[in-house]
Amino acid sequence: MGQKINPLGFRLGATQSHLSLWFAQPKSYSMGLQEDEKIRECIKNYVQKKTRLSSGFEGIARIEIKKRIDLIQVIIYIGFPNLFIEGRTQGIKELQMSVQKRLNSVNQRLNIVIARISKPYGQPDILAEYIALQLKNRVSFRKAMKKAIELTEQADTKGIQIQIAGRIDGKEIARVEWIREGRVPLQTIRAKIDHCFHKVQTIYGVLGIKIWIFVGEE
Repeated sequence: MGQKINPLGFRLGATQSHLSLWFAQPKSYSMGLQEDEKIRECIKNYVQKKTRLSSGFEGIARIEIKKRIDLIQVIIYIGFPNLFIEGRTQGIKELQMSVQKRLNSVNQRLNIVIARISKPYGQPDILAEYIALQLKNRVSFRKAMKKAIELTEQADTKGIQIQIAGRIDGKEIARVEWIREGRVPLQTIRAKIDHCFHKVQTIYGVLGIKIWIFVGEE
C-alpha cells in the first residue's frame, strides 16, 4: 500500500495535515482550489525570478494557505531567506502586491509571512531542488544522491529514500535508480514521512525525482 498512493495523502489526519486550510460550499470549491494554485504559482515564479541571477536555488520547503472570510494568510517556509531578496520587508510587499494583482480579490486582504526553517536539508522539496540543480550541471547522479544523503544526515532524520527516473546520464533507454539510507517504513501510518516529486529539464530530457524522508513516529 505504501508504494501505491501518495505518502502524504495516506497519512492525512494521522501524522500529516493539509497545506490549505479553508472551507467552502461545493459550488465554490473549485474556484478556491484554483485560487490556491494561482497563489503558489505566483510565489514560485517571483522567487525563481529573484534567484535566477544568483544561485538559481529557491529553497522553498512548502507554502501554507489559510483563508477566512476577509483574510487570506500565506506562510512561506523557506530554508534560505537571504536568497529571497536583499531587502526583506520590501520584498514581501512587492510579492504581496504581485499576488494580490493576480487574484483580483477586493473583499479579502492578503497577508504573507516568511518563516525560516532551521534545518533546510531535512525538507524533501529543498533536497530535490538541490539534486535537480546538480543534474542540470551534469554532475553524476550517484554523486548527487550520495551528497544529498550526507546533507540529510546533518538534519537528524531517521531515514531517506531517493529515486531518479528517466534518461539518466543521457542513456538511450530510460531507467529508474534509487538509494536508501536508514529506515523508511512506508506501510506504517503512524510514521511521519515527508514526500515530494520534482521534475528537472536536462539536455537529454525530463527526469523525475522522488524523495521520502522518515522524520519519526507519532
